[in-house]
Amino acid sequence: MDKIKHQRLEAAGWKIGDTSDFLELSPEEAKIIELKLFLSRKLKELRNNQQITQLDFAARMKSSQSRVAKIEAGDPSVSLDWLIRGLFCIGATKSDIAQLIIENESLNKILAEVPHQ
Repeated sequence: MDKIKHQRLEAAGWKIGDTSDFLELSPEEAKIIELKLFLSRKLKELRNNQQITQLDFAARMKSSQSRVAKIEAGDPSVSLDWLIRGLFCIGATKSDIAQLIIENESLNKILAEVPHQ
């Protein structure tokens, strides 16, 4: 949102915030959600890169295609356990997963430095 629009909305009495503000999430809760979404996207990317269908991947995970779809969509019912399990089933190592988490943190630092327009 541009600066002028932001100022206009605040002058009209609107409170400007993000999803974390709306849901009253603590910074820790927001980071967990962000991490889960990031890992969900990466898992889907890895599965697609290996040209594995959701159905075949579900068989590897000993789960269902609908569960895989929920995992990849970042459904709130999906735990970090399922995400990690999925990453292991796709061939990721503990080091790979750690690197993904580091990558996510680095990305956040870079994005925090980008001026908002």
